[in-house]
Amino acid sequence: MWVKESYSIRQISNISGHSEAKLQRIKNYWLEHAPDNIEIDSTTKYLLFDGTYFDEKSCLALFLNAVTKKPVLYKHIERESYYNVLPLLEELKAEGVNPISITTDGQKQVIKATLDVWPNIITQRCLYHIQRQGLMWLRTYPRTKAGIELKKILLGLLLIKTKADKEKFLHAWVKWQNKYAVFMKELPSNEVAYKDLKRTRSLIKNALPNMFHYLDDPNIPPTTNLLEGFFSHLKGDYNRHKGLSEKHKIAYLKWYCFLKK
Repeated sequence: MWVKESYSIRQISNISGHSEAKLQRIKNYWLEHAPDNIEIDSTTKYLLFDGTYFDEKSCLALFLNAVTKKPVLYKHIERESYYNVLPLLEELKAEGVNPISITTDGQKQVIKATLDVWPNIITQRCLYHIQRQGLMWLRTYPRTKAGIELKKILLGLLLIKTKADKEKFLHAWVKWQNKYAVFMKELPSNEVAYKDLKRTRSLIKNALPNMFHYLDDPNIPPTTNLLEGFFSHLKGDYNRHKGLSEKHKIAYLKWYCFLKK
């Protein structure tokens, strides 16, 4: 496999003693012979799932074993949709994977597909995604007192490590809802800032049933941060190989995941 460091073909040629043409042929050979996938670990019980985009129609979908931190299944798809993710889930099931939980960023179509394949699976919502999305909608400087207080509640989300922490969070959430119930009903519907405050409230309300499963089972990851780190390193390495054809780009992604097993 080609060298990951950011050396040019000429520099590698000088180090290896091989010509640039030969090194280019070696790289192209491996890009033409990418592995289809890795052997699926049927004992996997705790899954992480997310997709990362390289352009509007280029997404790497990846399932990670939350315990071993190794890839379980990966596929280059057009986008994260029900019909693109469902076959991957069915492939896992056909290989004997019967997971206890899956941690996702909360994409509705992915959750729907997951529950259609494994109706009894625990779906843990990624706390980081909830926090990040909510804070983005509330903005750096919320325009209302309700927004300021809700932002404080969200900022504590990733600090919840015990059931006592959870109860404090829920108490603050219920108190906020009661305090601003009338205010929220009377918010103008034609201003974006107020729409986003309502969206943030709905985000927390809808995610709440699946936010704290990790407190009952320490093997359930509360976030998809493992995948975020994986994708960050992948894109850093991939950016050193820009200019690959679409076919070779997909092959590069396959090799990257395969060699992480």
